Amino acid sequence: MATVKTIKDVDEDAWLEFKSIAVRNKMTMGKLFVDMVEEYKKKTKEFWDDILKGPAVISDAEARAMEETISRIRKEYGFRDKKWH
Repeated sequence: MATVKTIKDVDEDAWLEFKSIAVRNKMTMGKLFVDMVEEYKKKTKEFWDDILKGPAVISDAEARAMEETISRIRKEYGFRDKKWH
């Protein structure tokens, strides 16, 4: 048996658009919602995989130089030195 859920802060125009998308795709609104959630999860995972597992933006040498510069500046202005790895 289907259960009824409430979604807060959905205005009438958005709700009608959601219903019309479901009708155009010949699916129930529940199925459309599940598909949208799955697509969101997939795209979010792809996004973070691209960032975390993609090519490095800077080289290891540049990263070390940046860490040294940051440590020097922190020490110069009286902040605790950040422990890198």
